[in-house]
Amino acid sequence: MAVATAPAVSAVGLVKVFGTIRAVDDISFQLAPGRIYGLLGPNGSGKTTLIRLLTGMTIATEGHAEVLGVRMPSRANLARIGYMTQGDGVYPALTAGENARFFAAAYGADTGAAVNEVLELVDLADRATTITGTLSGGQRRRLSLACALVHRPPVLFLDEPTVGVDPLLRVQFWGHFRQLADEGVTIVVSSHVMDEADRCDELMFVRAGRVIARGTGAQLREETGSDDLEAAFLRYAGHGAVAA
Repeated sequence: MAVATAPAVSAVGLVKVFGTIRAVDDISFQLAPGRIYGLLGPNGSGKTTLIRLLTGMTIATEGHAEVLGVRMPSRANLARIGYMTQGDGVYPALTAGENARFFAAAYGADTGAAVNEVLELVDLADRATTITGTLSGGQRRRLSLACALVHRPPVLFLDEPTVGVDPLLRVQFWGHFRQLADEGVTIVVSSHVMDEADRCDELMFVRAGRVIARGTGAQLREETGSDDLEAAFLRYAGHGAVAA
């Protein structure tokens, strides 16, 4: 008999209200470990707010989130979570290497081997001594990813991680994400770029603060009779037939 696996991430009736806006509107789910989950939806749909609730970076109006069985927010549990924000979460006055070493030290990781490994991964090893503020926008995004990965967390939240990244490096990133998932890491990726969706094991379409559909890319296309995920999303969103 198969042994039940505890969820890596859980949302229980999550609600977040800003004034008259319900940015997250009663979302509940459980995510099994070792899989890549895509949060897909247009800008302003609530994806970033949902991630901030799951990581404990903002307080829920109602409901709660759990990561690795620990109710969030939890300062101690942050050492087991990697979070790449939508903006560049690095210090512009430090070098690329100093940023990576700072985050490694903050999480109690190896500031030598771990730093070298992540800088190689994001193709910034030759920029380790470069002041971060002088890096290009795409390079800063890559450094933000390195800082989220440097402590090798078992749960990883990535908010639009490939924005501004060139196509070749994007493929390399997704190859590494797949390797991490195969090693048991749970990854939640938000995006409004549908062509990355099929790289995820499971998708959640988010609209107006609600999860309007969940399943594999193939399941969602089949359920809507759509050839692509953008058309499937539009059908779930109530826009009917979509022109080719």
